[in-house]
Amino acid sequence: MDDSPGAGPVGRQSGDAPGPVLRTVGLSRVYGEDESLVWAVDGVGLDVPAGQTLAVTGPSGCGKSTLLQLLGGLDRPTDGEVWLGGRRIDHLGERALARLRRRAVGFVFQDFHLMDELTAAENVELPALLAGASPRAARHRAAGLLDRVGLADRARHLPSELSGGQRQRVAIARALVNEPLVVLADEPTGNLDSAATHDVLRIFGELRAAGQTLVVVTHDERVAATADRVVSLRDGALVEDTRLENNGTTRLSALLSWEE
Repeated sequence: MDDSPGAGPVGRQSGDAPGPVLRTVGLSRVYGEDESLVWAVDGVGLDVPAGQTLAVTGPSGCGKSTLLQLLGGLDRPTDGEVWLGGRRIDHLGERALARLRRRAVGFVFQDFHLMDELTAAENVELPALLAGASPRAARHRAAGLLDRVGLADRARHLPSELSGGQRQRVAIARALVNEPLVVLADEPTGNLDSAATHDVLRIFGELRAAGQTLVVVTHDERVAATADRVVSLRDGALVEDTRLENNGTTRLSALLSWEE
């Protein structure tokens, strides 16, 4: 089988039947062997429709971050399947998987993972350049996204010259630069103070309203409360799946107003 993602954006081929943006089937990730065997993810099945914000919660060490890495193709399952945009991705070769990640997945990490020697604008531009955009197009996209997250005036600053909240907003802009099918965020507010958390929550609320598919691993109840759906893991297994009834934007406004 050809391991290339194929022509055109992932999951948008003509004639495809509508389906979830992300899907897992019997997904498992095992580390070690014999007595030291650890089931980091144990038989997880998920469907994430387009435009849904999914929060993944659970105690430390329950497999949340491992699940996110499997969803984004940063790790490979021991068993089971991962589908992105209607295509199975867990069997792709390394080069094809790297191309797909650049084009179809945006990552936001707790520790930002910005390149210290690059300015905010250059950090945002880099994934676009790696995906084949021209320097002019990459600069244009980066400028628009930094403006969108309220950092147009910090475009030429290095990460060391930015606050934690500002660095996370740069990371979010970087995640969006290639117009991904899904944004995967791992504890995006974990290292932020309340004011910076508010900024990130507002941006996520705007993304949700714009129809961006989001999967957010979080310990923060404020983040989970703004999702459309919350799933909980324990010992690598899915133990709860709750669809929140109220509108996420309304919940977000109420949370922010209550805390201000």
